[in-house]
This record gives sequence, structure tokens and C-alpha cells, in this order.
Amino acid sequence: MESKNSEKAKESDGDSAFEQVVRAADIPIYAVMAAFREDPSPMKLNLGFGVYRTEEGKPLLLNAVRQAEQLLVNDLSADKEYLPITGLPEFNKLSAKLIFGADSPAIKENRVSTVQCLSGSGSLRIGADFLAKHYYQHTVYLSQPTYGNHPNFFAAAGLAMKTYHYYDPKTNGLDFQGMLQDLGAAPSGAIVLLQASGHNPTGIDPTAQQWEQIRQLMRLKRLLPFFDCAYQGFVTNMDADALPVRMFVADGGECLVAQSYSKTMGLYGERVGALSIVCKTTDVASRVESQLKLLIRPMYLNPPIHGASIVTAILKDRYIHGVYILSALQDGREMYSQWVTELKQLTDRIATLRQQLHLALLDRGTPGDWSHITRQLGMFSLTGLNAEQVAFLIKEYHIYMSPDGRINMAGLSSKAVPYLADAIHAAVTLV
Repeated sequence: MESKNSEKAKESDGDSAFEQVVRAADIPIYAVMAAFREDPSPMKLNLGFGVYRTEEGKPLLLNAVRQAEQLLVNDLSADKEYLPITGLPEFNKLSAKLIFGADSPAIKENRVSTVQCLSGSGSLRIGADFLAKHYYQHTVYLSQPTYGNHPNFFAAAGLAMKTYHYYDPKTNGLDFQGMLQDLGAAPSGAIVLLQASGHNPTGIDPTAQQWEQIRQLMRLKRLLPFFDCAYQGFVTNMDADALPVRMFVADGGECLVAQSYSKTMGLYGERVGALSIVCKTTDVASRVESQLKLLIRPMYLNPPIHGASIVTAILKDRYIHGVYILSALQDGREMYSQWVTELKQLTDRIATLRQQLHLALLDRGTPGDWSHITRQLGMFSLTGLNAEQVAFLIKEYHIYMSPDGRINMAGLSSKAVPYLADAIHAAVTLV
């Protein structure tokens, strides 16, 4: 008895059972944000994290979202019951219509399996796990560069990764020929992750003509497209931003699509997204959904209801009895139209900020061609600044951004443009 008690005492007084756990390296973008928060400078500027900020540097809650939430609060019949494993059914249907188009043959023929997921990240991870378990090719091609978390989703699923050329640092534009060459050399059946619009981190998107060439090549090589669609409506407009996806679906082929409402509705903390898998037949789509349920159940069982209900309330104003319409209530507060209008205001403001920064750099005679700032699209701009120049901006000007020189244009304000231009000019001329 004494020996057992002494062993227990030794266990309680000794090393932790987790003593061998190694401290992980800081995640670069979060380390940058932590440094920003600790910086006491009144001039500090946060251009790192991908969130929209007003001219005053404040978070923005869209009026359409406020109205939708008010409707939910006033709905006395609403409850907080568990959702099905696949999520809110109406949310799934409306999300599929938004990205594929209400008249999509794939939707009409019931060839699309859509499940509600935890934003775009959760959608990508569920998709990666599905492919690892049920697809014969276990190699995924990612653009170089790509969103910093993309490799983590596929690595966690056990998939091998390779890259294809995308960004040309000489032109700060698209290396289209390099992209085609790499995809042409990929093995048949390989998975290719594509960003539908507002490419992160470059802000560079292929033209419609280039997308058609990409589609033809990928179908010829039997490559499987996996679209990350995080910015529909936040780059150009709803239809234009979805065009690459719809081109691939229109040819009758299969693909995966991850959607996120974090940026497009400002629902960052609600974690609302969807994964759709377009299949050849209704039967295959049904079987795919059955397996998606088995992946989701042990992971989080079912998704949260609130954010999906907000999205559903906004999107369903666009449809009556399954017929696509652009309705407008007499009081002018129809939520879908309001949402689209607000998105247009945001994208116009970002475009203006790009022009202002470009002109400010020209006015200062900053060495180099900075026209790529206005050519790039969406939330981000890959400036072309190197790691040493970024470190200089942080140390001397308290301007924080990703180490690769990516800046969040949506985090900038007109009044801060001259300060940023001064800083970039100094970094380019002195470092």
C-alpha cells in the first residue's frame, strides 16, 4: 500500500505528462499582429490581417447583416435546436445557387452535394479529408505563392503537395505561361487548388480568356479542380467573381468549391461557409454526401446555426418559390439588394485606395513601377517589398504587414495613404 501511495505522490510531484511537448514556432501573421497590439506608437498601421476596416480604422457591420439579425431576434418561432450534420438545408441550397447560378444544370439535375462548414477554412479541410479518403490521387497543386494556411489543410489530411507557377516578381503580375506549363506537366488526376477571384496574397486573377485556357488544359489532363471562393462579390461583382467556377461546372465535369462568408458579409467571427462537390450524376452526389456526413460527425457533429441563419435571411430575398428574381421591397430595405449595394461601396473604396497609393508613390518619385497596385484586385496587394524592407517599415514606421510584402488594402484609409507612401519610398531608397 505504501509503495502505491508513494508512486502516486511521485507522479503528482514529478514532471508533467506533457513534458516532452515541444513549443511550436509562432505563426508568422499572428506574430505580426501581436507585435502590432503591443506597439505603443500612435502612428502604427495594421495592414496584415485580412479584415475590412472603415476610414476610421473600425470594424464594419453591414446594414444588411444588422437587418437580418433583427429579423432573427424578432422571430418568436425560431429555436436553437441542433442542425443536421450537413447544416441548415436552406443555407446549403442558397449557397449553391449563389456560386453556381440559379439556372445551373448541375443544381437542376441534383448533381451537387453541399454541406455547411466552419467558414472557408473548415470547407477546405473537409474537402481535403474527403479527397484523402475517397479520391485515387493524393497530390494537390497549390499556386506559388498561396494563402499561408492552404498547405496546412492538405498536410493535415495527409495529401502530398506541389506548386505551380503563378506570380511573376519581375512584372508583379501573373506568370500565365509558367502556370500552364506546370499544370500541363502534372500527373493525370492530380488535384489543383484554384482561387476563384481576389487571389490571396497576390491580388492577381487570370482573365476570362485565360481561365478558359486553364479549363481546357485541366479537363484534357483530367485534373480535378478545387476552388477556394472567399471573395464572391468583393472583387468585381457576384457573377464575374463566380465565372471561373461556372465555366468548369458548365462543361459537365466535376469539381469541389469551398465558400466563405467571412469577408463578403463581414461575418468573420460567425465562421460560416459551405463545401460543394459537383458530381457526374445524382447517385454519385448522394453517395458523396453520405461520406461527408461521416467525416463531419466525429469532427464537430454539426455546424452552428446563427451565422448560417443570417446568410439565409439575406440570400433568400433573391428567390421566391425557387424562381430567380431581383426583388425590391417598397421601403427600399430589401436585404439582398442592400448587401450587393454595400459590397459595391466597399470594392469601390478599395479601388480608390489603390489609385491614391499609386499616385502618392508616383508623386514621390519612388523607384520602380508601382502600377501593379492598381492592376491587382480584391482585398490584397503583393507590393514587391522584400523581407528586409518589411522589417524596416515595422521598425522605423510602425507599419505592420506580412513578411512577404502583402498588404491588406481594406485595412488602409485615405488619410494614412501619404504616411504609407512615405514609408515605402524610404524602404525602397534606403534598404
